[in-house]
Amino acid sequence: MQDNNEFLKIIKNRRSIRKFTQKKIPENIIKDILDCGRLAPTARNLQPWTFVVIREKQTINKLAEITDYGKFLVDASCCILVFCQDTKYYLEDGCAATENILLAAQAYGIGSCWIAGDKKPYASKIAEMLGAPGGMKLVSIIAIGYPAEIPNPPKNSLEDVVKWGHW
Repeated sequence: MQDNNEFLKIIKNRRSIRKFTQKKIPENIIKDILDCGRLAPTARNLQPWTFVVIREKQTINKLAEITDYGKFLVDASCCILVFCQDTKYYLEDGCAATENILLAAQAYGIGSCWIAGDKKPYASKIAEMLGAPGGMKLVSIIAIGYPAEIPNPPKNSLEDVVKWGHW
């Protein structure tokens, strides 16, 4: 059996980062993070996702302006948008890919924050702005960059969220 301690540490230490340094993320690292998103589980193996990588500050600033809770995007080194074809399970598939991206970023010491996309009033405006073809749904916007600070918000205890066998 392999040692899973490092992987479990990545999951347990991942936090939503909203303050970033100005250090640029090397392209090969971004590609590896995206590759981890590509390998996420997907219903019926449809793999309905497309990842749009934004590194241009002007576009990142425009995205920050459009979102309601993503104003901190302006400080991110990079932004990844997860779009999915409008399939029966696009949301589940896109969320699985998003989580893989968040964890892969953490493994590289890169901070990230999931900004809502699906069901937000600005989702179609962003899709149009980026030239997404019809039938593509914005699932998430992910800010990534090297963290300037790492918050430590309280988390519910395991006993508070687990029921064994029944409620």
